[in-house]
Amino acid sequence: MKAGFILMAAWLAAASTPLAAAQLYQWKDAQGHMVYSDQPPPPSVRNVEQKAFKGSVIEVGESYVARTAREKFPVTLYASACGAPCDQARQLLGERGIPFSNKDPQSSPEAQAELQKLTGRLSVPVLVVGSDKIDGFETGQWQSALDRAGYPKSAPPGRKPAPQTNTAPAPAAP
Repeated sequence: MKAGFILMAAWLAAASTPLAAAQLYQWKDAQGHMVYSDQPPPPSVRNVEQKAFKGSVIEVGESYVARTAREKFPVTLYASACGAPCDQARQLLGERGIPFSNKDPQSSPEAQAELQKLTGRLSVPVLVVGSDKIDGFETGQWQSALDRAGYPKSAPPGRKPAPQTNTAPAPAAP
């Protein structure tokens, strides 16, 4: 059994070697056309360039699911220094890796007017996901709203987006 396991591991390693490093050859043919191939050129061809690609050459950024959710259902958090509820709200969005606009009605008259128009009052936190709004912080409601919008349940490893702050600077003291 041990020999079978070792044999299987060796076979898998040998079979996956072509996937780890791809070879690309570039040369000009007899008619002067540039040729690209993963097969070596005929021996008569001169000035062959060979390139090796290791691993994935695709840059990974925001996932398709997260980008689609962000475009269709943008998230805005109306919060201030209100204590535990606002801190927990920011923490939840951060843990899930949700990109959001952070608006503070205490420091921005524009955010205050938006919140008043949206809810009819100035209490925070308020979460807006697309056209849905949730007054106050309740983990289950917030998680459900984000799930319905299609946001991932957790941030990709090592990636916690910073909130996009759309607040006006506080006026300078005279």
